[in-house]
Amino acid sequence: MKAIIQRVAKASVTVGEEQISSIGRGICVLLGISVEDTQKDMEYMVRKILNLRLFEDENGKHWCKSVMDKQYEVLVVSQFTLQCILKGNKPDFHLAMGAEQSETFYNGLLQHIRKAYKPELVKDGKFGAYMQVHIQNDGPVTIELESPTGPSDPKQLTKLEKQQQRKEKTRTKVPSEYTKDKSASRSKDDPSASSGADGDVSSEREP
Repeated sequence: MKAIIQRVAKASVTVGEEQISSIGRGICVLLGISVEDTQKDMEYMVRKILNLRLFEDENGKHWCKSVMDKQYEVLVVSQFTLQCILKGNKPDFHLAMGAEQSETFYNGLLQHIRKAYKPELVKDGKFGAYMQVHIQNDGPVTIELESPTGPSDPKQLTKLEKQQQRKEKTRTKVPSEYTKDKSASRSKDDPSASSGADGDVSSEREP
């Protein structure tokens, strides 16, 4: 799951000509749900959204207070395009969770936020609608969040991750002839070194 969290002076959502929700000072959360997201991802994101220290304290010290500490409002808007990957210059959204399943997931996340906070201070957009989201970013302050168990699509691997994989493959060495000979000799001298014995040792090491 991915989220773009913006500290706002105010924000609102309009569908057509109708304003369906608005908040004053607080945070606006643009949320992208992936095909692999689980309850753990939801819980992680809710916890982070409500506890990010994006506001100043009573003495003006920055980065000390969360939206809950300040009793500010939260606006959550579903945005599947956050799960975009690029094929050349064309966006591809196959990592985004399907509409019906993601709507249920999204509503569950909203319920979690409202349960953990004050429901009257949590607003949302209109799922699946073509929305105009008006955000007055305060700062500007924008935070990107991603739950730990993100998509495992190979296309999502960064250049550094691919380099790390190549390094790990390079470190994997083929057993030397000396090692092979030594293992063969040990098998002859010690009958317990057979594959069956290895299986017994392996099972003994299990917790």
